[in-house]
Amino acid sequence: MDSALRYLGARARTVREVERHLDSCEYGEVEVYETVERLKELGLLDDIAFATEFVRTRLATKPISRAHLREQLLSHETDQEAIEQALSQIDEETQQQTAIATAEKYVRQYARLGQDERDEMVIRRLLSRGYSYEEARAALREAVEETEE
Repeated sequence: MDSALRYLGARARTVREVERHLDSCEYGEVEVYETVERLKELGLLDDIAFATEFVRTRLATKPISRAHLREQLLSHETDQEAIEQALSQIDEETQQQTAIATAEKYVRQYARLGQDERDEMVIRRLLSRGYSYEEARAALREAVEETEE
């Protein structure tokens, strides 16, 4: 239990991350299972809470698309149900607003470039954050209108 608590002390973890950590410490299956269950009972280990907080902080610090968030949560081996519940808080409007905010940032950053080159760079950056091409184009149009006003 002490090893799991120290591991959780650094940051929130998923159930699977804790299980892997305890496995790497060479604890037996029964010990790992009992420790994970006890941490769940104490409210210290909760995939839904982890996924919800992960999505909230990512959108606040570095907006990315739903698809990209899904990939990141999967990389943490988060439970599928927890992923779906956390991503359900992102509606189409939120997705669009995060894309526009990101596009505005890059339109300002690449303002010194020619319009075609700037637009290409902005769209590339949005695509790299998981937005679809259509979302990226729409966000670019909005961002350009905002910065021209």
